[in-house]
Amino acid sequence: MADRYLTVAQVAELLGTTERFPRRLIAERRIVFVKVGRHVRIPESALNAFIDANTVQPIGDCRSSLRRAA
Repeated sequence: MADRYLTVAQVAELLGTTERFPRRLIAERRIVFVKVGRHVRIPESALNAFIDANTVQPIGDCRSSLRRAA
């Protein structure tokens, strides 16, 4: 299956941010992107990889650790 190439606006909408955030990711080379002439596109797989790499998993039940401290 072919990868979809998303605009900066589409990426911002999917992430729930302004367009400034994906543009900063591109400028800092923190996400894979493709230049099509003067246009910038982000492969959907690159966006998913970025999200997976920055997803923080919970440690466990926070309430039980708070009870032990008290």
